Amino acid sequence: MTNDVLLAMKGLQFAFAEDGTGVPIELITNAKYYEKNDSRYLLYDEMVEGASEYISNLVKFDGDTIEVTKKGVINVHMVFEEGKQNLSSYQTPYGTLMIGINTRKVEITETEELIHLQADYGLDINYEYVSDCTISMDISPRDRINLS
Repeated sequence: MTNDVLLAMKGLQFAFAEDGTGVPIELITNAKYYEKNDSRYLLYDEMVEGASEYISNLVKFDGDTIEVTKKGVINVHMVFEEGKQNLSSYQTPYGTLMIGINTRKVEITETEELIHLQADYGLDINYEYVSDCTISMDISPRDRINLS
């Protein structure tokens, strides 16, 4: 895998959809990929609507664990470990929330052209269940993408 990659991320939150099908969230962006000490890392920036600064994102993955760290207007360190619940402080400009991530499934698959990450989890906010969620990330070499 090259250092310059394209990240296609999709999320699905089920509690907020009126028809029960889920509310999709999608992002496609350029990212940097690298390996260090048996772990793999993905770095990318995202812009939040209404904010003037970017959020720096670091995704670390190895074995059966995916970690997402956001720094900027939103600060959080989320850990997705299959069969475990992890708590984290989710800091926003409007206040801090305690989030719980109860991970049911983590999937990390890799081919020469694609790395696929997926986590299925339950989300708690301030110790109350909110939603079942899925997040998936597809990482592919940017120089091999044909957008035509």
